[in-house]
Amino acid sequence: MKIVLQRVKEAQVSVDGRISGAISHGLLLLVGFTEGDAEEDLKYLAEKVVNLRIFEDEAGKMNLSLLDVQGSILSVSQFTLYGDCRKGRRPNFTAAAKPEQALVLYDRFNEVLRGYGVRVETGVFGAMMQVSLVNDGPVTLILESKSQTNP
Repeated sequence: MKIVLQRVKEAQVSVDGRISGAISHGLLLLVGFTEGDAEEDLKYLAEKVVNLRIFEDEAGKMNLSLLDVQGSILSVSQFTLYGDCRKGRRPNFTAAAKPEQALVLYDRFNEVLRGYGVRVETGVFGAMMQVSLVNDGPVTLILESKSQTNP
């Protein structure tokens, strides 16, 4: 499992010109899944996302978590995170989880995030989406599940 996390002042995702999810002050998550991802990956990254100390405290230091600042999450499925561009000129997406598996994992991941008391908005799984955001900082991080980073 892989996440591109961006701290945002605001973000929204639209499908066919209709907003499907929007937040102010929080995190935009682009979320991708690969074969072998399981419940432990979801729980590990959900806990990491809500507790990362990447929001500024009164001294201007990144010392507060999403939970501390009562921020929201905009979660967008993103199979292209597993695009392999090492060979040729067209990305190879064979490492991405199959859509039916990824949908179950994506829905469950968002459910785990909500279990922390966080407001979670989403895009539409599998749809062509337009994402807009105001990056705050900018702060952008790439997170990977334990099974991907600690074989």
